[in-house]
Amino acid sequence: MAERSQGRLVILSGPSGVGKSPLEKSLQRFFPELSNRLQRLVLYNSRAPRPGESDSVDYHFRTREQIEALRPNQEFVVMEVRGDLQAVDIQGLSDKLASHDVLFEGNPFIGSILQTAARLSSVPKLSIFLAPLSREEIIYLKRPDRSVSLSELVTDVMRRKLLRRTRKQKLDLSGADLTNIEKRASSAYRELQEAWHFEYVIPNHDGEDSEHWDAFYYPIGDARKSLNAFAALLQGQTSPDAEKWEKNLLP
Repeated sequence: MAERSQGRLVILSGPSGVGKSPLEKSLQRFFPELSNRLQRLVLYNSRAPRPGESDSVDYHFRTREQIEALRPNQEFVVMEVRGDLQAVDIQGLSDKLASHDVLFEGNPFIGSILQTAARLSSVPKLSIFLAPLSREEIIYLKRPDRSVSLSELVTDVMRRKLLRRTRKQKLDLSGADLTNIEKRASSAYRELQEAWHFEYVIPNHDGEDSEHWDAFYYPIGDARKSLNAFAALLQGQTSPDAEKWEKNLLP
């Protein structure tokens, strides 16, 4: 039997609520040949499942104590992410990459770790950041005459997206829901500062709260642009809707 070549690690990151999950689902629906090439990287997570999430499909849901116990194990990388404890099974990822492409969809801090992990230094990677603002918008907003706090604006943008997303999932929001939303929204600007580490940035205003993903026969608006840009990059093509951000774009 011929030896299989090593797979590629595809990293799709961005703030919570920016649209990563509907983008992945749209790829499955409209570009199944691309989606079928990707095995999903499933992380360990200490938080409770959200409505519609399944254990071992979306995450390996474990208690905080169980994930904490993985720290001494050299096969795992354990990290605090927005108040949740998460872990990457590095050996499991390496095993999958021996014969498949693998998709990580999630937090930018984990995305950055996957790009820099020494054990994965020889693995081909495609890293993509989904951003709630475009490069041109950031340059416009940070002009001195605008008097805009970018960190406060990004927090507000993501807070609104997360509120709408959670209201779609639940009729009534609890105090814990609101605390979680604020934690995630407050983390968004720091996560956006990680975008320059990624090979490509796709601006997307249609977050997980938007009906542009699935209310019509085909995604419209930024949902459509993001889907087509993601598909093009997976095929090794360029896209006018994929940007490259410089290190000093965000203060």
